[in-house]
Amino acid sequence: MEAQITILGAGSWGTALAKLLSDNGSNVTVWLRDENQIKELSTTRINKKYLPNVKIPSNIIFTSDINKAVQEAEIILIVTPTQQIRNVLKQINEKYKTNKIIINASKGIEMGTLDRVSEIVKEETLNCIYAVLSGPSHAEEVGLGLPTALTVACENKDTAEKIQDLFMSSYFRVYTNEDVIGVELGGALKNIIALGAGISDGIGYGDNAKAALMNRGIVEIARLGIALGADVHTFYGLSGIGDLIVTCTSVHSRNRSAGFLIGQGLTKDEAIQKVGMVVEGITTTYAAYELSKKLNINMPIVDAMYDVLHNNADVKETVNKLMLRDKKEEKL
Repeated sequence: MEAQITILGAGSWGTALAKLLSDNGSNVTVWLRDENQIKELSTTRINKKYLPNVKIPSNIIFTSDINKAVQEAEIILIVTPTQQIRNVLKQINEKYKTNKIIINASKGIEMGTLDRVSEIVKEETLNCIYAVLSGPSHAEEVGLGLPTALTVACENKDTAEKIQDLFMSSYFRVYTNEDVIGVELGGALKNIIALGAGISDGIGYGDNAKAALMNRGIVEIARLGIALGADVHTFYGLSGIGDLIVTCTSVHSRNRSAGFLIGQGLTKDEAIQKVGMVVEGITTTYAAYELSKKLNINMPIVDAMYDVLHNNADVKETVNKLMLRDKKEEKL
């Protein structure tokens, strides 16, 4: 299926999705700020920094002019870090961010406002239809054409099915869902748990600890999601448990990798520097902590991660505190 699509962001995920959409027949333009990177991508057709093993189709256009990039676009696909999204949208002329389909493929919650990306888009655009694409997906595998399944959530069923048709391929399967809040929160909050899983591995704890962390993590995610109006069943699906599993266990996961380094004794900033990419789980931890206090939601794992990341709490002592909390029934 063909469409005029502009992708905001040229990291690993933006590059992988650009290739997928181009291979599926769409006309793809990618916006990024770095002129040197644009020159390199345009000539070598390789994203050496973020996705070096993937050849970029020759018909994908790269530009640093955001208004030129989105002017003719029917669909804008956001793949920039969540904390940058509002500022990026503010750079677009109002007439070019009106009556568009906007798909978010980033995962996070805006610090300060505590807004989800759907709320940011609603505030910064006009008459646009919003959708979110999320699920267990690493760019490294999608770029190589390895089988992947995701969910696209949109309140407009026709638009969801249109997006489904644009992305579907022999290796990329897309399901539709109407629960925008649940899909957004599942994708954002699982990064917190993945940081914790990495810390657990870095310390040297075993599979038992990580399995418990993942299981109780999805319970906390669902608690917050329900409080914000999500459907609990969404957290059982691809954008919930599915994304949680892959992010907590994969070598490709930057959040797990950062957590692993912290578990081995590096500071938060040292871990971010070594990973070399944005670690969304850190800012999401801060935002989720504030949301849980605002809504009076019990989220002990989030509290513990906040204590480690914000207060530099000793990791092993923090785990002990989690284990020695008052006994209780297993329930949501």
